[in-house]
Amino acid sequence: MSTEINMEDRLWDYIDGSVNTTEKTFVENLIATQEAWRNKYHELLDVHQLMHTSLELDEPSMRFSQNVMEAITKSQITPATKTYINKKIIYGIGIFFIVMIAGMLIYGLGQINWADTGSSGSLLSKYDNKLDFSKFFNNTYSSIYMMVNVVMGLMLLDMWLGKKRKERGLGGI
Repeated sequence: MSTEINMEDRLWDYIDGSVNTTEKTFVENLIATQEAWRNKYHELLDVHQLMHTSLELDEPSMRFSQNVMEAITKSQITPATKTYINKKIIYGIGIFFIVMIAGMLIYGLGQINWADTGSSGSLLSKYDNKLDFSKFFNNTYSSIYMMVNVVMGLMLLDMWLGKKRKERGLGGI
């Protein structure tokens, strides 16, 4: 199999004229002496001539892109997301995140030592040591959780603002 591929490669190089003089004389000698090389050479020479004479590339018409765009406009446009996204699911996800954030705030407020009073009368010194954020934000998981909640909240705000913008007729980007 590899000798046949090697024979075709050498013959194609010979037909294309991309061989040096020693290789050219070697291939000419093989074509003159061996029947398999001669048959393959005539076969590849016919293919080469066929490619150069009768094979013409079709070019698209001048209106090709405009015809394609007109055909696309005639096809059915996909429905708006309002028709296939259930709003109850979106509201449920939003409520879930709101409940989770509220739960974390309640937990954080529960960590405050409300009975401890400060010695000075200023408002800042009164609450200075009561809220210990290290208990609340002490590990990676709570940081990741808060980051995901903030991103989801921003996405919810973006969707709400986009809806308001669309209702006012300003359109979307």
